[in-house]
Amino acid sequence: MSSEEVQTTQLSNGLTCDLPASSPLAKLLKSQRTWVGPDAKKRAAILRGAKSIAIVGASPNPSRSSYFVGTYLLQSTDYRVYFVNPNADTILGQKAYPDLASLPEVPDIVDVFRKASDIPAVIEDVLAIGALHGQNPTVWVQLGIWNEEAAVYAESQGLTIVMDRCLKVEHARFNGGLNLMGFDTGVISSRRAGR
Repeated sequence: MSSEEVQTTQLSNGLTCDLPASSPLAKLLKSQRTWVGPDAKKRAAILRGAKSIAIVGASPNPSRSSYFVGTYLLQSTDYRVYFVNPNADTILGQKAYPDLASLPEVPDIVDVFRKASDIPAVIEDVLAIGALHGQNPTVWVQLGIWNEEAAVYAESQGLTIVMDRCLKVEHARFNGGLNLMGFDTGVISSRRAGR
């Protein structure tokens, strides 16, 4: 290639390629997601190995997705579940904590329901509470939330990070309880209901 600036891009399949930085393809790829998080096998192992989960951005409002996930975790799993919200006293009958530092233990997974721009601060909080002393400290960023720079930083600090995936859906998926819309029907069958 000439002396023109070259951009190395990692594709979603893990391969990398060098492109002239000014090319339309390089600009398109730069605007797309290039960070690749843990695959399904690794996510299943994270969920199997965890004993405790803190939900940062948990809400006492039943219409919020964090409430739905908290309900599922309390009713359908053996995890110790902690709710983190500085503006709530209790959520789902459990004590709510103002921040991660107030929890009675360092959680194995920090499930984040905050906007993308808040993710770096959450990562700093996770590091500050000593999560790296755990077996596989994980920051799990909920479905629809993406901050690639924060993910790269978290990994550089030794954390595992999952982004844009619902912990409840993934747990149910790996444990045979997922059906249409993410609800657990308690029935495992290849037949449609009513037939």
